[in-house]
Amino acid sequence: MQSAWNHQTVLLSEAVAALAINPDGHYVDATFGRGGHSRLILEKLSASGRLTAFDKDPQAVAAAQELAASDGRFSIRHQGFCHLGELGAASADGVLMDLGVSSPQIDDPERGFSFRHDGPLDMRMDTTRGQSVAQWLETAEVSTLAEVIREYGEERFAQPVAKAIDRRRQERGPIRTTRELAEVVAGAVKTREPGKDPATRTFQAFRIFINAELEELQQALEASLHVLRPGGQLVVISFHSLEDRMVKQFMARHSRAVVDRRVPFAEPAPMQLIHVHRVMPSDAEVQGNPRSRSAVMRVAERTEAHA
Repeated sequence: MQSAWNHQTVLLSEAVAALAINPDGHYVDATFGRGGHSRLILEKLSASGRLTAFDKDPQAVAAAQELAASDGRFSIRHQGFCHLGELGAASADGVLMDLGVSSPQIDDPERGFSFRHDGPLDMRMDTTRGQSVAQWLETAEVSTLAEVIREYGEERFAQPVAKAIDRRRQERGPIRTTRELAEVVAGAVKTREPGKDPATRTFQAFRIFINAELEELQQALEASLHVLRPGGQLVVISFHSLEDRMVKQFMARHSRAVVDRRVPFAEPAPMQLIHVHRVMPSDAEVQGNPRSRSAVMRVAERTEAHA
């Protein structure tokens, strides 16, 4: 039933333009999603060009396998993009990471990502492995719940929400559905941000935690320096402040020479990224696709010096 939910790729033309496509090159779509970026990249490649994609979501992988069957230049790996480094040193002319959750994931109640639809409280990107949010909530300590909600959701009512979840577990048993969780959170979040559901931050926190999203992003960013050829472009689209801060800091750290203070007379470690800049969605895109409004794209170029 995947086709029942449509997905509008955010910053589609801008991201592919930022890759500065060499028609004969090798590119990586580190988060295939529903393939919007991949399909446009393939349009820019010659018969000898190649595109490798990664995704953890079995539904996304199924869609990618259909594309791979019809285009020999394309291949898909059913892995998270933390495995990017397995492609080998200086093997890619460009790496694109779109960190957003796809519309089919959000809009399909069975995936459990959204508080707007009632469904199983799952939230796993890869439904073939790991704990669901419902399973984790059965045994998580109140202190752990509060820490996750505070750190990954930036929720100032983290402690009341954690206590409300624990009280609900004790009184009525495990929380199994998205609606049940949303109702518990709504009762604990006393001040609502205009236009935002009170469950927004808690759902974000649990999704990030259960999928280890920030840890995986950090590994993928570091791996990008390994796989990019000199002159290759790193393009990252993020959708919330935690991701964007991590990407911004990573690019800033690697776009300057680093002096080891313990060895003051040693040569500074050379910068590894240059031409760092930021791109935002146009007003027209935000109007046509409201889910793009929080997107931030950061772009950097790999220097000649490799670590």
